[in-house]
Amino acid sequence: MRNITPNGVHPSQAAGYERTVAYAMIRYPKEKYESSMLEARNLSCVRDERTLFDRLSFLVSPGDIIQVEGPNGAGKTSLLRILAGLAQPDAGEVLWQGENTRHRREQYHLDLLFLGHQPGIKSMLTPFENLQFYQAVSQSSDRQAIWQALEQVGLVGYEDVPVAQLSAGQQRRVALARLWLSKSPLWILDEPLTAIDKQGVVELIALFGQHAQQGGMVLLTTHQDLTGTSQAVRKIRLTQTSAEIA
Repeated sequence: MRNITPNGVHPSQAAGYERTVAYAMIRYPKEKYESSMLEARNLSCVRDERTLFDRLSFLVSPGDIIQVEGPNGAGKTSLLRILAGLAQPDAGEVLWQGENTRHRREQYHLDLLFLGHQPGIKSMLTPFENLQFYQAVSQSSDRQAIWQALEQVGLVGYEDVPVAQLSAGQQRRVALARLWLSKSPLWILDEPLTAIDKQGVVELIALFGQHAQQGGMVLLTTHQDLTGTSQAVRKIRLTQTSAEIA
């Protein structure tokens, strides 16, 4: 396993390297964040002849953290997949910066980081290679940032191990490391705190707060309490018969 940088120095000793509790920075100009807004307009979703939600409308603005709540089967994952453009609503539309996301799909996906139930990583690649691939797709390259992300999720020392040989929890952490690399103002996260230890949960919640403070947006599902974030948390509650927005 590689524990040193290509020049023979351990990443924690590399020039300019700094360990932070929740590493994040503004990577887009401030005005880009301020002009970004997600809108769900009259969304309806039917699965197996059962209506999960109907005519659901809400806005996600810069600085928002929104937690989607509801019992199993209420439509939480379906809603997130519709918002991310991975599924189509039975009625209604999703707008990004005032335009239907279907009409500007490529730009929307550059502005979006989606983490679902599955890790969404390549099993034959190592954690380091997976994060390099993510950076390339995101049109960036920063090896030091990858080392920092790996340290944040406790995977320094495993960076050269093929993901297929890692535990399910470690694979989940490889996926979560993308949060520390993300340039996207909009994060849509499906149960990101699952299978994470207590300290990891604290650090992730702090990261959500930092992202929102910088003008980013976080929309997530979780059964855990988000106390500890520096930002107020709005809630969308899905039930078997209705949706409530708080």
